[in-house]
Order: sequence, then structure tokens, then C-alpha cells
Amino acid sequence: MTTAPSPARMSGQPRPLPANPDGAPAVEVRDLRKRFGAVEALRGLSLTVPVGITYGLLGPNGAGKTTLIRALIGLIAPDAGEVRVLGVPMPDKAILAQIGYMTQAAALYEDLSVRQNVAFFAAMAGIRDPDAIDRSISLVSLSERARSPVNTLSGGMKQRASLACALAHRPRLLLLDEPTVGIDPQLRVQFWGHFRRLNAEGVTIVVSSHVMDEAERCDRLGFIRDGRILSEGSADELRQRASARTLEEAFLHFAES
Repeated sequence: MTTAPSPARMSGQPRPLPANPDGAPAVEVRDLRKRFGAVEALRGLSLTVPVGITYGLLGPNGAGKTTLIRALIGLIAPDAGEVRVLGVPMPDKAILAQIGYMTQAAALYEDLSVRQNVAFFAAMAGIRDPDAIDRSISLVSLSERARSPVNTLSGGMKQRASLACALAHRPRLLLLDEPTVGIDPQLRVQFWGHFRRLNAEGVTIVVSSHVMDEAERCDRLGFIRDGRILSEGSADELRQRASARTLEEAFLHFAES
């Protein structure tokens, strides 16, 4: 049975973000394990992400970042462990409208226009307000290409369109898998400025990256390698703990210890 969206969700205006049950964190992961054949992608991984911050997953390709994010949204079932999102055990379809997910490779309908893609994904979460759709497209600087079919866009533009799709329904939790690949530096700064504004509104962001400059912008970081969290904390805390000048040096310290 389909439930009609509420007027608040139809309006496109910022809606109040309900508190998580008992003040629960935005994300809780306990002893998560996942194997793909001979590859153990997650090896007893645990982490907690408080509400309203940007948490960065920093690690090389193959570290388990994408597998973890897919487990958070319920796209894969872990072999063991527990995942809670916004206080709800995952997977749970009822919570999906509160989550925005941007995949590493743009997951768009190539024959549809940018605007049609954003409108479709927003409607899936109950948002049908044209202004909300236009704002998301404007944020990623694609207003002039809003009517262009996705298959005519460059790789960087597809990334931008994918982010617009993830933002249009104003999610409470935003999961971003390598969101700025192929994005020029000026637009990257604009994206992070918007992420900060979302945090101020109570939105929680989990972002995976292997770019050290972006890691500096996160409130907390989890160094991840071989399916495990090596260490976590703020950028300053991680550098101090490793007696390192840079995050790259800190990562190498924890990876070798």
C-alpha cells in the first residue's frame, strides 16, 4: 500500500528533523563482517557516527568503504554483525526515504534528462515540488543542462547530477561514496560548503574518500584498511596520536602498527 506524502514533504521547505529514538546516533555498526567468495571485505568493523556531523571514511581502494556504505543502506546483507541507521535496525524499507545515497559510479537513467532524473528520485522519497528539484540542480551548477539527456554529459557532470538526485528529498542521513571524483576544485569547495550547511540543519553525512584534503574537512575520520577501522578521531587527534605532520603520515603509521 502506498502512503500519500505529507504536505510538509510536498512543500520542498526544510522540514524539522525528528530526534532519533532515545537520542540514538545516526549510524551504529557493531562487529560487521562480509565476505565475497575468498575476499573478506569487512572484518569485524565497528563504528558510531553522532547526529549532525560529517564522518569521513578514509582509505585506499579495496579497503571496504563501499561495502560498508552499501551495508548501511541495506543493499547488501552482512554475514554477521549489526547495523542501525537513525536508530532503526537495517535493512528497513521504511527508513530509506530519510537516506540520500550517492554511488561511486553515477547511477542515472542515461536516456532521461538531468531534471527528469532528479524529479524521479525525489518522487521516490515523496517529494514532488518543482522548486526543490530546481534548487538541487542549481546547487550542482547544472541549471543550464537541466534538460540535457544524461548520456550527453561529461563524467564530472554525471557526478554532479548524481549528487543532485541524492539531495533533492532533503535526507536526514547522506551517504556519499567518493562524491567529488571528476569535480573541479572550485565546485568541490561549493559542495563542502553545502555539506556544512546541511550539518547545521542536523543532517548527518558519511563520506568515503582517499583524498587527504577532503579528509581535513570532516568532523571525524575513520582510517579503514582491509575491512577494519585502524583508528578514528578528528584530523588533529589522529595526527597527534601518530606523532605525524600529515594525515597521510598518520594513516601509514596506523596501517603499519
